[in-house]
Amino acid sequence: MHEATEIFPRGAQWSMTASPDPGFVIVIGASAGGVGALLHLSECLPKFFAAPICVVQHVGRQPSLLPELLRARGPNHAMHAEDGQRLMPGTLYVAPPDHHMMIQGNTLRLSRGPKENYARPAIDPLFRTAAVDWGPRAIGVVLTGQMDDGSSGLKSIKECGGIAIVQDPDTAAEPAMPRNALANVQVDYIVRLEELAPLLVQLVGEPARVAPASVPEELIREAELNRRGMKMEDLAVIATPSTLTCPDCSGTLWELKDRKPLRYRCHTGHAYSSINLLQAQKETAEHALWSGVRALQEREMLLRRLAGIANATGDRPQAAAGLAEADRLRGQIRMLTEMAETSPTAEEDEPDA
Repeated sequence: MHEATEIFPRGAQWSMTASPDPGFVIVIGASAGGVGALLHLSECLPKFFAAPICVVQHVGRQPSLLPELLRARGPNHAMHAEDGQRLMPGTLYVAPPDHHMMIQGNTLRLSRGPKENYARPAIDPLFRTAAVDWGPRAIGVVLTGQMDDGSSGLKSIKECGGIAIVQDPDTAAEPAMPRNALANVQVDYIVRLEELAPLLVQLVGEPARVAPASVPEELIREAELNRRGMKMEDLAVIATPSTLTCPDCSGTLWELKDRKPLRYRCHTGHAYSSINLLQAQKETAEHALWSGVRALQEREMLLRRLAGIANATGDRPQAAAGLAEADRLRGQIRMLTEMAETSPTAEEDEPDA
């Protein structure tokens, strides 16, 4: 596992511009265990921090007090983002429940568009749009969490010349998100939580890197899909049809051309990494198995009831046939129940990176 006693860079060195500081935006993604990590970061940041910080914490549709908690813990202002709001330094913008948060230039955009990785708000749309519009002035941070939301978006930041930071998995409450980010992205820094605030202060005080010659066309189109909704002509450019179906809407899934991490989108906009798709398929299969168990149990109950009536009326052959069929169903029920109870988790299904 990675050494966790110091901040250290990974990957190739970069060039610096002559500009003293063109300004940065910091985007942070967290899931399980993230509230505690974000509160610690807020507490350690200096007052009037020199860049805006945009945060996606997986909360789904549940009410969130995270901005209030961040304000109480740290010296900078924190709030739920509003659509069209202008980014300001020294402010932490938190994605509101059930809304994707994205960046368009110097403003924030909110959407209740299709879920990505079974999440809304999701991390990747924020990271992806920051990468396209801010390029080398975007700093992406993946913190504790399950599954792999954030890996694709962090890779986008790197492709556009930005800086990629990942919490040391050994120090994360839930290490899966950091580990998956490390497996898919050549990150710049792996840090303990207590090292993150000093590193961010250092980075926003330095010149930005030189921007790459161009932004990948596929990335631009996918960012636009997040900001303005799905268009089939855009999907056809960035993906190819697969034989899989969307767990949310049953439409055809398209496989994104960027194969690491392997990802899918459907024509309505639902998006999945392979890990999240495996989890969704597992849940669909479990639902089908338990539905089968219920249907067979009800059929067994009815057969035994009919057999009882047949026996009471003297029709012993009919009663025996009904009981034999009920006993056969009992065996099928045991088999389906065992299959449902022993199905592997999505992470167990996922091959090693």
